[in-house]
Amino acid sequence: MTVVLGANRYGKAETRVVRVTRDGDTHHIKDCNVSVALSGDLAATHLTGDNSAVLPTDSQKNTVYAFAREHGVGQIEDFALLLARHFTASQPAVRHARVAIEEYSWERQGPHSFSRAAAEVRTCVVHHDKDGSTSVVSGLRDLVLLNTTGSEFHGFAEDRYTTLPPATDRVLATAVTAGWRHHPSAAGSRDYGKSYEQVRRCLIEAFAGTHSLSLQQTLYAMGSRVLTTREEICEVRLALPNKHHFLVDLTPFGLDNDNEVYFAADRPYGLIEGTVRHDDAPDPGPAWD
Repeated sequence: MTVVLGANRYGKAETRVVRVTRDGDTHHIKDCNVSVALSGDLAATHLTGDNSAVLPTDSQKNTVYAFAREHGVGQIEDFALLLARHFTASQPAVRHARVAIEEYSWERQGPHSFSRAAAEVRTCVVHHDKDGSTSVVSGLRDLVLLNTTGSEFHGFAEDRYTTLPPATDRVLATAVTAGWRHHPSAAGSRDYGKSYEQVRRCLIEAFAGTHSLSLQQTLYAMGSRVLTTREEICEVRLALPNKHHFLVDLTPFGLDNDNEVYFAADRPYGLIEGTVRHDDAPDPGPAWD
């Protein structure tokens, strides 16, 4: 039996960078967390300790800061593409670069004053090969949505351990994690900011407008709305935790409870995950990794 080195990569994870753009008395802020991972002809560092092809992760961190100063941050997809292309072009041994970015929102409270927004986190993952092939996945996490009615769950399978009663009117709540893959032909050539806002709107509208018989049905409706509305998107992946809301029994206090008072449980929770895609979507390759 022979031992061999398998797939490997290395990089600098979670470089936090805050970029302030000063436009006279009015300032603008971009707050991001950048993770870089590089792979290629790097077996020697694992097998013999030869580091001659290894760009230090500290250098990768410094590149993020320097590029933020020289180029600004702008749309996180564009910044990730800029970094990925730089590392594959500048390092002979690097064949592939993965750059993932999280962006945190701030709300303006004055020309140069901000408060941290209690909103979802915007995300992106970019893969770029030395041969020029590129994939861009935009996304978000912690988009909290809730319908107080218009949700049912019944007709489900039962076994000896089933205690859940069927529901014909329940609260449906979730914290959406979503990723959407841009058609490869569009990588680097679109308004990612506008695309993000429109996809986010589709997700919210589909959640709010679907009379749900299951969270799975809602997931499919959300992904379908994106794909039928935004031609630049070829695949959507969603993870929807079911944030359970249970009616509180108020009968010990001589009170009824006609779907008005709930206990919001944080765990355990159901987790519904799924992919919705065009049937002719290009091979994703490493896009979702």
